[in-house]
Amino acid sequence: MDTETDTANGAWTDPDDGWTPRRTGRRLGAWCAGLLFAGVSAVVACRVADTDGVTPVPQLLAFLPWLLVPTGAGLLLTLLARWWTGAVWGVALLGLLAWFIEPYGKSVEPAGPPVAEVRVLTANVEFGQGTDALIATVRREKPDLLFVQECESTCDAALRRELAADYPHRRAVEGDGSEGSAILSAFPLKAAPAVPGTMGMPGAVADVRGHAVRLQLAHPMPPLADRLGLWREELDALRDAAATAVTGDNDGDGDGGPPVVLAGDFNASQDHAAFRRILDTGLRDAARLAGEDRTPSWPARTLPVFGVQIDHVLVSEDFAARDARFLDLAGTDHRALVVDLTLHAAEG
Repeated sequence: MDTETDTANGAWTDPDDGWTPRRTGRRLGAWCAGLLFAGVSAVVACRVADTDGVTPVPQLLAFLPWLLVPTGAGLLLTLLARWWTGAVWGVALLGLLAWFIEPYGKSVEPAGPPVAEVRVLTANVEFGQGTDALIATVRREKPDLLFVQECESTCDAALRRELAADYPHRRAVEGDGSEGSAILSAFPLKAAPAVPGTMGMPGAVADVRGHAVRLQLAHPMPPLADRLGLWREELDALRDAAATAVTGDNDGDGDGGPPVVLAGDFNASQDHAAFRRILDTGLRDAARLAGEDRTPSWPARTLPVFGVQIDHVLVSEDFAARDARFLDLAGTDHRALVVDLTLHAAEG
């Protein structure tokens, strides 16, 4: 018999009763670990399948490296609960996350001789609130090309008033709130088609010391829960524009186009399939080339402790990136990105 009499009160007791709280705690720990792993697995599965999925997966994909935290917590719970199957699950998730955290895209250096040095600065000034800080930064950093997003009427007026002497060439899409954007240049500019979108995405062709360079500003819709379709459409439009610019025609026959700089607030990271498709056109992320591929640029209020890199300068294989720096700007929730590029002549 597995029971015994309590001599004090004559009640029957189970000798295993003292272990019940421990078994309950282990069971609870295993359940919590399973829930954590299930959530992370849904996001990782979409990353494996090269899709952005549905809400909340696109939003979570932006913070993919941070999924190491719940995965590590779940793994600790499996060890405390002695749930060995769960431990294997957790280790597998950690391995997949570590694999996908590695930089995406090509990083081959151009083979032709260098012909020009170009400094590029891109900044989202959050409805114009960071304009004064941007102007001070531009005067200090002296970029050759400036890409500005969310530059509404007061921002546009301030840039014209304060920077026109150094940047006499511009292409802009005027608009209120987040809709206005501008490309300012120390080099002469010619008109180029804008990419259609909810927010302004102007284009231009710059004459960089005798070399034509295609410029395109990026600012697609963010991946809001009720705007995911629009977010994908506008990133796909940027992808199509990049493909056309890289090939130099609309047929994709591989003739080759001029050097390309595509810069701005992409509202997407390298962990989004829609962004990776832009890189698959042959463009490369300048921050990755300069060793800053995981430096966060948004949201500025939680940086550098917590954030994601959604501000990018993408360049064609004609460019090498010597340096990339993310700079704090007062008044905006984005960091500015400054990259030093070297333009190389085509090989042969």
